[in-house]
Amino acid sequence: MTRIERIQAMEALLNETGDAVEALANALEDYASIQAKIHRLSKYYGSDQWYDDRAVDDAGKLPADLKRGVLTEDLIYDVLVGNRENAIRMLELGTEILKRL
Repeated sequence: MTRIERIQAMEALLNETGDAVEALANALEDYASIQAKIHRLSKYYGSDQWYDDRAVDDAGKLPADLKRGVLTEDLIYDVLVGNRENAIRMLELGTEILKRL
């Protein structure tokens, strides 16, 4: 590889990695801002209010066209577990990055 080719290759890497770092920073900002809502959802899931809402649904007292995924166990659980798995992955990736520095 010539000097020119090396500089061009490194310039391409700089552009690609710079874009990825910026995209992740923006995504992390968005993800951090949603954590309070995830916490609120977590507090609702399995609460007395959640069970009451499910009982009303089971009794057929909610409108048929009302979206009610929040009353299922699987959908909320999947979001909460996914959030936890993302947090673990961020820790693992962060640790890996810091070890290389």
